[in-house]
Amino acid sequence: MKKPRILLADDHKIMLEGLRGLLSDEFELVGTVSDGREMIEACRRLHPDVVVADVSMPLLNGIDAARILRDDGSRSRIVFLTMHPDLSYATRALEAGAAGYVLKHAASDELVAAIHEALAGRTYLSPGLQTPAMLELLASGKPQTRETLRLTARQIEVLQLLAEGRSAKEIGAILNISARTVEFHKYKMMDDLGVHSSAELVQYAIRHGLVSV
Repeated sequence: MKKPRILLADDHKIMLEGLRGLLSDEFELVGTVSDGREMIEACRRLHPDVVVADVSMPLLNGIDAARILRDDGSRSRIVFLTMHPDLSYATRALEAGAAGYVLKHAASDELVAAIHEALAGRTYLSPGLQTPAMLELLASGKPQTRETLRLTARQIEVLQLLAEGRSAKEIGAILNISARTVEFHKYKMMDDLGVHSSAELVQYAIRHGLVSV
């Protein structure tokens, strides 16, 4: 019987090694990546059945990577394995189309259960996060309404990199665009979001989970 194909996305090598040891007997591990941009590229190229991803990753966080893949029409199911117990992160993950949200301190069999739920077309949420509001969100299939939907995928990439303290020149090199284009995106975001400085943009990114602090 063919094993389900799993992609791992986490910027901590020790965590990736642990996941590989935990999952390799039951699943086919098709690759590992360490940031959100690599996660998107690997999904588009490898078409895994399930992606096990962290929320906080450099260059592009896991939640916005999931949203971009969802908008692409990707059929890969995404299970988040994260240290963030905050319900706001879990809500954003589910609104971005996640099939699971598991806390890293949970038992290993919880992650395996979440992967099986994802493969079956269902959604798994760690028991500690199953509040009435979260269960209602799961039942409603509510579409994403997060304020960052006002931004394009490229703007979200630029915003996270700005929040990581990178210069316009550095961002341009990472995204293969000019520094002038980076500045255009920055000022367009400032205008659209009603903020007046780069510092306010960074505060926005932190409030909406684009970076972890």
